[in-house]
Amino acid sequence: MFSTIKLCVPRTNRELLVNQLRRQISKTTAATNSDAITREQKNELHPGTNNNKWIRVNRHNNNRALSTIQTKVKAKSLNIASKDDVREFMAVFPDLVRDLTDAGRQTDLPEVNKRFSKLLHYTVPNGKKFRGLSVLTSYKLLEKPENLTPENLRRAIILGWCTEMLQATFTVADDFMDGGDYRRGIPCWHRLDGVGTEVVNDTLLLMNGIYSIIKKHFSNHSCYVPTMELFHEISLKTIMGQALDAASWKDGRPNFELFTMNRYNAIVKYKTSYYTFALPMALSMYLANLYDPEMHRQAKTILMEMGSFFQIQDDFLDCFGDPEKIGKDCNDIREGKCTWLSVVALQRANPQQRKIMEEYYGRPDTEAVKIIKKLYEELSLPNTYAIYEEESFNIIRTHIQQISKGLPHQVFFKMMEALYKREC
Repeated sequence: MFSTIKLCVPRTNRELLVNQLRRQISKTTAATNSDAITREQKNELHPGTNNNKWIRVNRHNNNRALSTIQTKVKAKSLNIASKDDVREFMAVFPDLVRDLTDAGRQTDLPEVNKRFSKLLHYTVPNGKKFRGLSVLTSYKLLEKPENLTPENLRRAIILGWCTEMLQATFTVADDFMDGGDYRRGIPCWHRLDGVGTEVVNDTLLLMNGIYSIIKKHFSNHSCYVPTMELFHEISLKTIMGQALDAASWKDGRPNFELFTMNRYNAIVKYKTSYYTFALPMALSMYLANLYDPEMHRQAKTILMEMGSFFQIQDDFLDCFGDPEKIGKDCNDIREGKCTWLSVVALQRANPQQRKIMEEYYGRPDTEAVKIIKKLYEELSLPNTYAIYEEESFNIIRTHIQQISKGLPHQVFFKMMEALYKREC
C-alpha cells in the first residue's frame, strides 16, 4: 500500500546506514552529544576523489528525500476522519461554546463571557483537529455496532472537543512562553489587542472549561470519573513536559549539554505523546466501556511510539517543509528548540560544525536560519530522516500486528496511514 524509499547508494551501504540509524538514533545514550556518534562527515574518511563522490551522493540523497514535501501539490495532511464525520464534529462546537458562555450562571459577567467566546472561536477549532477527530474515529471502531447511537456519537464528539480545548490551552501558553508571532498563519492569541499578559488567565479559562463541559454531559455516565481523572493526569504530564522543554536554555541561549537523545525522548513523551495519542484513545476506550488494564497497556505502548514518530515528523517539517503548507518556517531554529534535528546534528558535528551550531542556533535572523539549514544538509539529515520515517513506520506496523488483547488493529493502522508521509 505504501511505497518504499530507494536510496541512491549500493545495497550494502544502505543496509549499513540503516543499522547505524537503529543504533545511533533509535537508542538513547548517556554520552555527551559530541562523542555519541562517529563523525562520518570528517574529510579524512573520504579522501581525494572519493570525498567528492561522497559529497555528490550525499547531496543527491538529500534532494531525493526533500523532493516529495517540496513539490507544489496539495499537501497530505492528518486526515483521520471522513468528510461527514468532520461536518458532524464541527456542528457540535457552537453548542459547547454556548454551554460555557450562555449558561445563565454568569449573567452578571457579560464582558468575560464575550471574551471567553472570542477565545474559544479563535484558538480551538482552527487547527487540524487530529486529536479530537481521533476520539470519534477510534470510538466508532471500538464500540459495538448496536451502541453507536446518535447520543453516544455526540458524546464522542464532545470528548473530542475537550481534547481540542486542551490542545488550545497548551499552544496558547507555548506561543506566549516562546514569544511567538504566528500560529497557523494568523497572529498568536497573545499578540491580539487587549490580550498581552492576560493570556495567562485565558489559558486557565480554556483548561477549566474542559471540566465544566465534562461535568455537564457526563456526570451521570459510567466513564465520568475515569475521564475526569484522565484529563487531570494527562494535563499534569504535558505541563511537566513543557517545563522540561523550557529548561533547555541557559543564560538566554540553548544549553547544548542538555540536547541529548535521552532528554529529547522525555520531552516528546511528556509534552506530545500523552495528550496527542494516549489521551484520545483512552477516552474512546472508556466511552466504549473498555477498561481492561492489559488492553490499555498494549494500546499505550503503540501510541507512545506513534507520538515519537509524529513529533520527529513535526521537527523535520518545521525546518524542511513548505511554509505555505504547514503555516510555520523554521520556528524551532529561531527559538533554539531541542529537536530531533538539532540533537542528531550535535551528535554528528565535528568541532567546527558544533561552533556553527553554538553561534547561529537559536537566533531569529534569516541568515542564521539559512546557515543552520545548510549545516543540516551537510550532515545529511534529510536523507537520515527519510530512512528513519520508513524504518519506524514499518516497525510500528509490526508492533500493531502483535497486539493480542482484543483491540482491533484497524484503529492503529488508520492513525499510521494518516501520519505516514504527511506534509503538514
